[in-house]
Amino acid sequence: MNRLREFLPNRSDYKSAGTTWRKDLIAGITVGIVALPLALAFGITTGAGAAAGLITAILAGLIAAIFGGSNFQVSGPTGAMTVVLVPIVTKYGVESLIPLGFFAGLLTLVLGIFHAGSIINRVPWPVMEGFTLGIAIVIALQQAPTALATPSIDGGRTVATAWRTIRGAIENGLHYSAISIVILALIIKFTYPKLAHKFKIKIHIPASFLAIIISSLVVFIFGIDVPKVGDLPKAIFHMQKFELFGLGTYELITAVIAISALASIESLLSARVADQMAHIHDDEHKYKPNRELFGQGLASMLSSLVGGMPATGAIARTGVNIRSGAISRLSAIFHAGFLLSVVLVLSPIISSIPTSALAGVLLGTSYRMASPANLREILRTTRLDSSILLITALIVIFVDLIWGIAIGTALYYAIKKLKGNKVN
Repeated sequence: MNRLREFLPNRSDYKSAGTTWRKDLIAGITVGIVALPLALAFGITTGAGAAAGLITAILAGLIAAIFGGSNFQVSGPTGAMTVVLVPIVTKYGVESLIPLGFFAGLLTLVLGIFHAGSIINRVPWPVMEGFTLGIAIVIALQQAPTALATPSIDGGRTVATAWRTIRGAIENGLHYSAISIVILALIIKFTYPKLAHKFKIKIHIPASFLAIIISSLVVFIFGIDVPKVGDLPKAIFHMQKFELFGLGTYELITAVIAISALASIESLLSARVADQMAHIHDDEHKYKPNRELFGQGLASMLSSLVGGMPATGAIARTGVNIRSGAISRLSAIFHAGFLLSVVLVLSPIISSIPTSALAGVLLGTSYRMASPANLREILRTTRLDSSILLITALIVIFVDLIWGIAIGTALYYAIKKLKGNKVN
């Protein structure tokens, strides 16, 4: 029992809540506004639907905030997880996410209990940069069906599927209305921050949120015929029938390991970056990696049982949380509460959001993740770092996320050893 106590919530998690809850509330609402379009978009991209993305953002975000090991982490559906889940849903159906999410969450939780959290510190920086670049490109490629308002044509790997989907859309006639909404969303996403800075607009409105609002209004006012999110279930949380849905032992084990490994790596990386952004250096306030794994695992288990998906810590949303003035984990809890209230009150409005606008938001998010300016700077560093970055990114794009991290890390340390350098 004493061993489990370190994974359970305690009073110290909220010792400053009495004086800082207002700042946490503002931060929670701000990050909730950012999370709303992303939750919808990632749910649709995965193939599980908008409701699944919202369930994951709300329930997994709440559970991870309470039980996780970081005071700043915001969890939910992420682009990296969609990269793993899309081929699984395509091959085995959306129902397969129920057992896969549950068992992957259980494995992540067990990794936390057995103190496997320190493993993230062994993943080299250029590997993580390559991992992020690869994910950004894959997320962008995954938007082809939604952006073009055309069915996805399976080609096996992401690149082949995107190519066949784009070629099929061209052959059958492009949906120019959907493409126009994608372009509109991208223009707003990249133009608004510059305008807000130029005219010194003090009220912070996330560009992604504004892009969704304006795009939806344009579609409504001009009666543009494009696919929309559609009606959300009246009971957003509903228990799922638990079975393997045709998954064999090998398929189950390999998929569970892949989902759990990704959830662990991304969540711990995000928590570590959060501490750096918040300038946390003392051990008392630093994130607890093993508790973080426990909380993320529990979040994915419960989310998958009620219609959601596996979740991870989200670096972008966590960064917004810190920049918005978050002081404690209350902000992530408020974020989940805000999303729930929005869904309960504004469900009819959410159902009218054009999916092409969500595709535009994710294309913009992918560009920001790839960060071309930062990438050019990185490629000017040592030949080892730049080579490992590119190799990792290419493996992520053309083979698999986990293999990208594994091969990139192995190559990095092998080359360092051959050079006779000391690996810290």
